[in-house]
Amino acid sequence: MDPMKAQQLAAELEVEMMADMYNRMTNACHRKCVPPHYKEAELSKGEAVCLDRCVAKYLELHERLGRKLTELSVQDEELMKRAAVGSASG
Repeated sequence: MDPMKAQQLAAELEVEMMADMYNRMTNACHRKCVPPHYKEAELSKGEAVCLDRCVAKYLELHERLGRKLTELSVQDEELMKRAAVGSASG
């Protein structure tokens, strides 16, 4: 595959994944923090604080998972390289 095309595909996939994460976060935090029957047009102080905390936790968890997955991916690559070197010399 052409490197430019692969890079464009990766960028499109990243945008799609971020949009999915945003939609999931929005739905989860809305369900958790905003009652299904609106009493007022504006968010109450408690709802706003709940949403703020929910979003912060969601983004923190997303970042931590991303770091862990990257770490695991790097470990996998190292194991694959060692296995390839081991089988080539064996």
